[in-house]
Amino acid sequence: MSVEEEVMRIQKKLSKMTSDDGSGQEQALDLLQELQNLKINLDVLTKTRIGMTVNALRKSSKDDEVIALAKTLIKNWKKFLSNSDSSSKVSSSSDSKDSKKEEKRKEDKSKKEDKEKDKKLPTSFPPTSVTTNSVRLKCREMLASALKTDSNKEDFEGCASAEELAEELEEAIFQEFKNTDMKYKNRVRSRIANLKDVKNPTLRTNFRIGAISAQRLAVMTAEEMANDEVKQLREKFNKEAINDAQLATAQGTKTDMLKCGKCKKRNCTYNQLQTRSSDEPMTTFVLCNECGNRWKFC
Repeated sequence: MSVEEEVMRIQKKLSKMTSDDGSGQEQALDLLQELQNLKINLDVLTKTRIGMTVNALRKSSKDDEVIALAKTLIKNWKKFLSNSDSSSKVSSSSDSKDSKKEEKRKEDKSKKEDKEKDKKLPTSFPPTSVTTNSVRLKCREMLASALKTDSNKEDFEGCASAEELAEELEEAIFQEFKNTDMKYKNRVRSRIANLKDVKNPTLRTNFRIGAISAQRLAVMTAEEMANDEVKQLREKFNKEAINDAQLATAQGTKTDMLKCGKCKKRNCTYNQLQTRSSDEPMTTFVLCNECGNRWKFC
């Protein structure tokens, strides 16, 4: 091990002993004695800055022997500087301070650049845009609230937060319409309604864990988002309609799956019509064949 490496080793240990209360300095005297036995020159002193460390130890120590030996070492090392003229001393001191300032400046600059990079890094992919639009911000807030329905933070630990997913979903919807008109709002409302549905945890969970992407959820139809119970009911309706096509076109489809709210009988006929936009579910019109009561549902 070279003298410089040996000094650096000792310097690291001494640096840990320069506390204000002078604690942890049991080995300080031994380390100073090791320094005394090493052939230290001006180059080693400049590179390791051991003089500053020893001086700091002298100021913090309460041991008379440590203080005395530290003073002796510093006095001996100052002799190296006395061999140079006064201008060299000023230059060396100035260079040392300038070097230290430069290192600190570079370190501060590096930390600042790292912080700037962290700010610029996207929290999601694709990255969501920053917006100050009050309508969009409110939609993101409502979507995030819907995603938190019946869930705790621990349920989706390691996954993207509800706020991040809400931003991605809103961004995907906004990119389709490029404005916040009624079509945009209706699309957002339908996502909120389905995500908040306590009977539809599958949709909510699949989106939270990434099984369904924001881009996919943004364009899913009402049928695709519906909970399993509604999907099964619609499937039965479709089968009955296929089996009874003529009635479906003229008089409607008979079924015993629906119960009249007035007479409580299960003798009904229903028809399905598209009364709203194409991405909304069809409206089902029901007639009770017993009492003539009519109602509708989506």
